[in-house]
Amino acid sequence: MLYTHATIITVDSNRRIIEDGAIRVQNDLIADIDKTAALKAKYPDEDEYDLTGRIVIPGLISTHMHTAQTLLRGAADDLELVSWLCERIWVLQGNFTAEDGYAAARLSIGEMLKSGTTCFLESMFADRYGFDGLARAVEESGIRGCLGKIVMDIAKYAKDDAWAMHPGLVEDRETSLLGTLAMWEKWNGKANDRIRVWFGARTPGGVSDTLYREMTSLSREKGIPITMHCAEVRADRDFFASVGHTPMTYCDSVGLLSPSTVLVHMVHLDDDDITRLASSGTHVAHCPTSNAKLASGICRVPDLQRAGVNIGLGTDGAPCNNTCDLLQEMKLAGIIHKSLSYDPTAVPAESVLEMATINGARALGLEDRIGSLEIGKKADFVAIDTRRIHLQPWFNPVSAVVYTATGRDVDIVVVDGQMLVRSGELLTMDEQEIVREAQRRSQEVVARAGLKDRVKARWPVE
Repeated sequence: MLYTHATIITVDSNRRIIEDGAIRVQNDLIADIDKTAALKAKYPDEDEYDLTGRIVIPGLISTHMHTAQTLLRGAADDLELVSWLCERIWVLQGNFTAEDGYAAARLSIGEMLKSGTTCFLESMFADRYGFDGLARAVEESGIRGCLGKIVMDIAKYAKDDAWAMHPGLVEDRETSLLGTLAMWEKWNGKANDRIRVWFGARTPGGVSDTLYREMTSLSREKGIPITMHCAEVRADRDFFASVGHTPMTYCDSVGLLSPSTVLVHMVHLDDDDITRLASSGTHVAHCPTSNAKLASGICRVPDLQRAGVNIGLGTDGAPCNNTCDLLQEMKLAGIIHKSLSYDPTAVPAESVLEMATINGARALGLEDRIGSLEIGKKADFVAIDTRRIHLQPWFNPVSAVVYTATGRDVDIVVVDGQMLVRSGELLTMDEQEIVREAQRRSQEVVARAGLKDRVKARWPVE
């Protein structure tokens, strides 16, 4: 198949942009990429899909996502993190069933695909949500998923015993760590290697040093990557201080710093933390909307970039972002650091697009397969329809993608050479059935949690 007449942002090593470009897809790979005229002359008998008026980018990669939480969109707005977590989200998630987890995963994946995300890192899927259902949803939908299963053995947040985890979410070493190994044996590499299984460690304070060290040892032994929230709020920094550490000296002490680790949020770091992080090759997932909405702070992205830290981008969960649209996340990532630094040149659009594509691929250990549009890489790409009034005119296609487009402008999505979205519609999933199921199950979860009087509109509804 030839996809023709598009403006193609390759994000290759030369950062080429090809006007009136074309991509030849053969099986699950990019077989050729060039000007449309050149490829049509080279492959005169190839089927053609016309993308006139579209900008084509590599498939977007979300390096931090909670698929279960999409079922709870809008259920905990305008709360700071610890109240948000301990009094609302953990209570709701502690009342999930495996069927709820599957419905939530399908809802998340459908939204991600329709808004241009072709690969995601699930950060911390609890055992009660049903990991098999999550993996099955990835397999059925055609998306690419790195699936972190939770690792924990302490049921509280940071150093305060009052911040207790809901009993329905408490897991021990056998359920979490050994359960992850079982799921790795079962699912890793399945669905034409679209599924990878990760360790999804809880935030420090939720995992003993002993369990962290066992996990990091297994990570090195078996090649299982790790993702973990870290230094998200001041309470995290206080926890590290209470055990005689900064965030990165603690992570280093238990073996977490590694090119196979993605640390999420990373807001409360000092200069020495950044130096240690950079030298280790550990990756960061930046989640500006979540950090802003929960008033957690702002990650020191320009400082991390200057130090050479690889930074990806993530939407986080729907209750702290309210959308899985990584295009919207890209806009905030390009704006928030300008405001904080009083420097309009900080984190330009090109850097943001790199975060959402090639940097994300590097963080997931998939840089040789995805993240840029190059011959021999997987055929994962997205076409954005710029023929609409709110996208015209544009002069720099990268700027148009980062600052103007949203997920609602996504026209087609291709993963592994298969078209999963066409004309903005899902092809591998029944959207209306997913929505009906999500609506029903979300209400059931709220009722089981006993929160119907709190999860509702604040103003009177007649």
